[in-house]
Amino acid sequence: MLLCLLVVSLFSNLKHLFTPSRHSGLPTRAGIPRLEENVLEENDTTNKIVVVEVDGIITAQLERGGATMVEMIEDQFKVAARDPHVRAVILKVNSPGGEVLASDDINRAIVKFQQDTGKPVVAAMGSLAASGGYYVSAPCRWIVANELTITGSIGVIMNSFNYRGLMDKVGLRPEVFKSGKFKDMLSGSKKESEITDEERQMIQKLVNETFERFKTVVADGRGYSNRKNKEGDSKGQTLAPNWSDYADGRVLSGKEAFQLGFVDELGGWETAVKRAQKLAKIDSASLVQYQQIFDISSLFRLFGKSDTKGVKVDFGIDLPKLQAGNLYFISPTYLH
Repeated sequence: MLLCLLVVSLFSNLKHLFTPSRHSGLPTRAGIPRLEENVLEENDTTNKIVVVEVDGIITAQLERGGATMVEMIEDQFKVAARDPHVRAVILKVNSPGGEVLASDDINRAIVKFQQDTGKPVVAAMGSLAASGGYYVSAPCRWIVANELTITGSIGVIMNSFNYRGLMDKVGLRPEVFKSGKFKDMLSGSKKESEITDEERQMIQKLVNETFERFKTVVADGRGYSNRKNKEGDSKGQTLAPNWSDYADGRVLSGKEAFQLGFVDELGGWETAVKRAQKLAKIDSASLVQYQQIFDISSLFRLFGKSDTKGVKVDFGIDLPKLQAGNLYFISPTYLH
């Protein structure tokens, strides 16, 4: 089996012989592979537009190579900030959302990049850019969506499962010792009668506070876009006066989002590329993407760490799972 993996590693590296690439020069985090610049579209110019992908569930869980999605995106923006030939970034979003903190970290990375460099970030929404997917798009200077893009879903969800009824049926009874009366909040083994109104109010307050942060991100992001885009066909859309009425968790089509001012322009990938060039005030640019270098040493990162005597093997096929008791910006289209 190890031989097979070595062969896979060998063939993975063959692409470097045929794909133009450059090392980023970014000092790597401990245990994380280097980044390289791969050319997606060469246009015979020194100008570059970097494509940063937000694909799938937004999470801070470790992925292949020992890095989290958040760390990889943050590092890509750092590289783009250091390269004088990078004139803009396209954030390619195809995500139903995800963890609250992970979404917020990516949001802050985009805000910092635009503030520090003055380079525009254009969000190019795919088929799904809802909840956390919209949260990370909101700070971008320009947002492009297809008419049929599913977006919106501005809201917060926290879920938990109560299995006490099942425990009672099979004769299981929990023995709980706690340091404070609220230490077992959200415990699935509590009886319905043991869940107090005070506990429910505390959890709802936490959800509401996070929701207010989401609305602030939307208002600040769209306000920033309006301030930066003031002329001609780069003026963009302004949030509708009643936009907060639609921030109730509902999903919106790209067309509806455009009419309400949540996105600036309707179109596809080419529309986003042209808009990035226009905002960067350039006629053309090569499209590039930063990727991890997968070499022989990366092979051993497929074997995850474990505190037990056993060995865990990660082949990179597990999808992040929603954890009970965690706050999420996630679209109801993913909850099934």
